[in-house]
Amino acid sequence: MTRDRFRRLVADAVASIPHEFRQRLQNVAIVVEDEPPAEILADMGIEPPDTLFGLYQGVPLTERRWDHGNTLPDRISLYQFPIEDVCETDDDVVTEIGETLIHEVGHFFGLSEEEIEEIEDRYWHDRTGEPVDAEDPSTEDDDPEQNS
Repeated sequence: MTRDRFRRLVADAVASIPHEFRQRLQNVAIVVEDEPPAEILADMGIEPPDTLFGLYQGVPLTERRWDHGNTLPDRISLYQFPIEDVCETDDDVVTEIGETLIHEVGHFFGLSEEEIEEIEDRYWHDRTGEPVDAEDPSTEDDDPEQNS
């Protein structure tokens, strides 16, 4: 996939974020890079074959003081090659861009890795790790206790 096409898909994903959240994404640069830098992977203790699809760098909204300002933009990087490597189709790329972007935006809003993973498990994946099909009721949990 060309870089221009990938960037258009990222722009579409950003445009799909609900307005009330998107308007709060001020002073945030969303960039596309080929791969995560080796230093970042080393700092995070990520070794091949594992990698990153995206990374938020900045000060989350929940940690900003009243005098936060006149700073460089926070940064959300999306890594094109790792995303493409795990995807079989262009539709898979679109889905992975969307999920990765929402994950990193969650960090911008101050959510921890654990909180984001809980949200992803609840709304995007069933207990087997497979994506949940919103149109297919058989993927929903039958146990109301587990859904609270």
